[in-house]
Amino acid sequence: MLLNVGARTDIVNHYGDWMLERFREGYVYTRNPLFPQKVVRYDLAPDKIDAVLFCSKNYAPMLEKLDAITARYRTYFFYTITAYGKDIEPNVPDLAESIRTLQALSKRVGREKLAWRYDPVLFTPTYPVERHLETFAYLCENLAPYVSRCIFSFVEMYAKLRENMPGLVPPSQEQKVRAAQGMAAIAARHRLHLQTCSTRDTFPQFGIAAEGCVTLSALGAANHCAFRDVKHNGLRRGCLCMESRDIGWYDTCPNFCKYCYANKSEAAVRENMRLHDPHSPLLIGHLTEADELIEGRQISLLKNDGTQLSLF
Repeated sequence: MLLNVGARTDIVNHYGDWMLERFREGYVYTRNPLFPQKVVRYDLAPDKIDAVLFCSKNYAPMLEKLDAITARYRTYFFYTITAYGKDIEPNVPDLAESIRTLQALSKRVGREKLAWRYDPVLFTPTYPVERHLETFAYLCENLAPYVSRCIFSFVEMYAKLRENMPGLVPPSQEQKVRAAQGMAAIAARHRLHLQTCSTRDTFPQFGIAAEGCVTLSALGAANHCAFRDVKHNGLRRGCLCMESRDIGWYDTCPNFCKYCYANKSEAAVRENMRLHDPHSPLLIGHLTEADELIEGRQISLLKNDGTQLSLF
């Protein structure tokens, strides 16, 4: 089973101590988003977890603590760094700080386990194509030696985004093509693998790959292990990622990025954070009498029934 600690909220940045306690105690609870009273228990013993997937916009709070996980588990890290300032990402570190943290993380875990996300790409009068390309070039210069690849996609105009950024208009095809072509040329100069994921927009004419962010081939190569050839459906339309189990919860991320799909409102986030107990098996709150606790199905995707730790 692949364990995800970053798709629904930025656990590394804001709930790191809770996460570490869950690994120390060896289990975690997570609610079913569609049926919240169904709570799933996952065993976090190293032989039950094929790999731990991290995704964050700020690893600084955990840099000195990650060894507790990386020493025992296969891991992979996604680091999101974009062109946006406090007007769109109000509680995300600035570029200089983010660059320093990514470089430090890479030195700890190795560039083969680290992917940079420049995502989502959206356009406003403040962030036209030209500003994206200028910032992308600056970031490539500073990040390319420290990451295995870069992943990007263009923003999708879902309902929450229209509420949070009412003035935002969908990217035009001309904007997408100019941005993709420019990013491809910049990435090529830095010998950086560039790909899209979870999007219907693909640009093979510019040498941009259309691949999953989370693939068993990438995880296997990074962790020197072999996975079975497993067919899967992806996470949503246009997604080529292998399924994983997320231990986070929606409406809990105080990064408050304007484009975030996982938060309904700041008020909901603040209320959930008030209910957070770092000693609870659940990220938010505790089990109640109305909850049904279920043992999660944890099937290994590794070859040799999950007993193989390394090819070397």
